[in-house]
Amino acid sequence: MCYILKEKKEIMKKTLLLLVSAFLVFFTSCKKDDSEPEEVVVVALNNEINEFIWEGMNYWYYWQADQTSLADNKKIDKNEFYTYLNKFSDPEKLFKSLVFKPDEVDDFSWYIPNVAEQLDDFRGISKSYGINLPRNLLRVGSTNDVVIFIAYVTPGSPAAIAGLKRGDLINRVDGVAMNLDNATIINKLFSQENISLGLVKIVNKNVESIDGDFNLTAAEIPTNPVHYYSVIEEGGKRVGYLVFNGFTATFNGELNDVFDFFKAQNVNELILDLRYNGGGSVLTSALLASMIKGNVAANTSAFARLQYNKKRNDVKGFTYPFLNENYLFDKKTSAFIGNESLTRLQNISKLYVLTGKGTASASEMMINGLRPYMPVKIIGEKTVGKNEGSITVVDSPGDYTDLNIRNPNHTVGMQPIVFQVYNSANQSDYTLGFNPDIQVNENDFYDDIKAFGDTNEVLLRTALNDMLGTSTGKSALKPNSGIQEIEKVVKFPKFSFDMYLMDNEININF
Repeated sequence: MCYILKEKKEIMKKTLLLLVSAFLVFFTSCKKDDSEPEEVVVVALNNEINEFIWEGMNYWYYWQADQTSLADNKKIDKNEFYTYLNKFSDPEKLFKSLVFKPDEVDDFSWYIPNVAEQLDDFRGISKSYGINLPRNLLRVGSTNDVVIFIAYVTPGSPAAIAGLKRGDLINRVDGVAMNLDNATIINKLFSQENISLGLVKIVNKNVESIDGDFNLTAAEIPTNPVHYYSVIEEGGKRVGYLVFNGFTATFNGELNDVFDFFKAQNVNELILDLRYNGGGSVLTSALLASMIKGNVAANTSAFARLQYNKKRNDVKGFTYPFLNENYLFDKKTSAFIGNESLTRLQNISKLYVLTGKGTASASEMMINGLRPYMPVKIIGEKTVGKNEGSITVVDSPGDYTDLNIRNPNHTVGMQPIVFQVYNSANQSDYTLGFNPDIQVNENDFYDDIKAFGDTNEVLLRTALNDMLGTSTGKSALKPNSGIQEIEKVVKFPKFSFDMYLMDNEININF
């Protein structure tokens, strides 16, 4: 009997405990619904730049959905998120870890140590010698000697003042002759404040030194991408010829002036020389296309469409139309300063484009954008194959693009790929580059590089011959035999191949 009473007491005790526990659970649940407790963050973030790098890439990066380390749920738990970021003592290493399949899918996004310096480069203001090179070094005959010719010299630069010119063959750098073993010394052109260069000439496929080296000191110089232009009269044609070396928006006015000249000269053919043009501003690409194809309706006909990642509000992309107005920007600040009427040629029915191994991005965008509207004949070499573009992402409020309200604690920025470009026919299939209609390798003529505008210059002559349907001058186009190109030695700046939106372009409403 005592055992039974004791058992009943134990049952009642357990029942009471269950009721109390249930009440507490119910009370706690109700309280949690009323006010969610804040997460207690116990892990300190070691470097605020790391958080900016991740947040900016998560917001803008074109391949954000494909990169698991950029998944939105990565930052749900703040402690885990900060622990992950703290694994990277160097923000650049974090950035590189976020790039999707580098050298396979994305080989164009880059980290910016100093945003101000990068913006100057985009405006055409940089510290250099003014020497611009083709993409490859060249081995001379069967010797071990290596040379590279000067593609062009920036007017007013230290190189121009010293008397260096297009076609000069560089062999010596700081007194050392380049050969197959030390050819990387040419990259001192991009890293040193002072340099000496020695020239050679080629005699019977051997190097013959020219006495007297050129001693140069780098200087900050503005670089007008409108390098050369003229009107060539031949075979009853009036041919406008333009060497355009970069889509730099701060020189949109100078570009428009060229087309004023072409229009006044009644040109009826056009040759656009983009062999050294690695790209630049998307807007400038649209403006140049509008100047060339002037009989396409403005503001309604599409030149190009930009497709962003799925997180952006403009999921369907942003369309650049053909334009009637030119957009002008301050050369020092890139601030928008006004519009002017855009000069548009009305009688160009076919475009000739001269290309090289350095023709990329905004250059290719222009070719792709014009193709649905007119024949575009490519003469030269296969282009790079870059159908994506970038923006400068900075540590600022909002969408990370306000260059005027940057975090004063650091200078870091990023230039990630954020969009892919399509033409009006929804074509964007040139990741391997555009193949030329007529193959001509300028390097084959390395020991006789002629000035821009010389009608016997190899690429220009080939275009004129095709335009006129004649073989005139073909004897001048006989290449050297046995030329050997040395690839991937010259380390050009990251922005050499780029297509980007300036901060003032992002919010333009056409």
